[in-house]
Amino acid sequence: MTNPGWGGAYGDQPTPPQSRCVRHPDRPTGLACSRCGRPACPQCLQAAAVGQHCVDCVRAGNAQVRRARTVAGGSADSTYGLVTYVIMALNVLAFAATALQSRSVMDNTGASSLYESLALFPPAVALGDYERLIGSGFLHYGLIHLLVNMFALYIIGRDVEAILGKTRYIAVYVVSLVGGSASVMLLEDPFTATVGASGAIFGLLGAQAIILLKLRRSPTPALVVIGLNIVISITIPGISLWGHMGGLVAGALATAGILFVPARVQNRRTRSYLGWAAVAAVAVVALAVIAFRVLDLRSRMGL
Repeated sequence: MTNPGWGGAYGDQPTPPQSRCVRHPDRPTGLACSRCGRPACPQCLQAAAVGQHCVDCVRAGNAQVRRARTVAGGSADSTYGLVTYVIMALNVLAFAATALQSRSVMDNTGASSLYESLALFPPAVALGDYERLIGSGFLHYGLIHLLVNMFALYIIGRDVEAILGKTRYIAVYVVSLVGGSASVMLLEDPFTATVGASGAIFGLLGAQAIILLKLRRSPTPALVVIGLNIVISITIPGISLWGHMGGLVAGALATAGILFVPARVQNRRTRSYLGWAAVAAVAVVALAVIAFRVLDLRSRMGL
């Protein structure tokens, strides 16, 4: 008895060449992407709702998925509080430098060249030391001052960062810092040096209150904290009330510009531009106040 088909299928004819992975040509495979149909090895395939997709199709599919965004337009990601931690680290490093230079943790400003070069001293700003407007926000008087501000930044900053997104959060923080410096330049004793991150932190408190309003939640908790801190600023000597107030107003206005100015615009890119324009407007006003005060101090110094 014979079977003519047996030898023809397996015995005499060569086995057809096996497909090879499109990403790894040296790897034969019997698998294929259920989306594009191209052969792929197990390493290049990922389980999908239907079948399995190659890494190229997975990447293309992810690119078409709209990323979740917050009410401010910031992207929701897993790096919660990253910018806040970086700002805290910069403050701690600046404090460590002043403590090493002064050889004292509690009296870290006594003989510190970093403190002397960055503390917000209006006459020095009038002479051209504009770096003091930002740098002073990273210096602190003693360990207690640093710990209090860093604790407040840790509690408030991370949540505000999560809503605004990293870029807008940095913008609001810097504008708050500049707003606090502008208020100090204009309203504080010009011959008193001011340092600390509290002006920017007050700006974040203002931002938090505006965010709660945007989310249609009661801003009362944030307002109570702001009120308590204002009372503390008034009753305890040596605290810069106007630095706090300038930061609070600048931060609240910048955040309101981000959240409310572009609210009725449909195009997302246009909304982003309008929000940034509002932040820039707040920054311009703060810089105009600083410029006015610089000219005033120069005239008083006969320059």
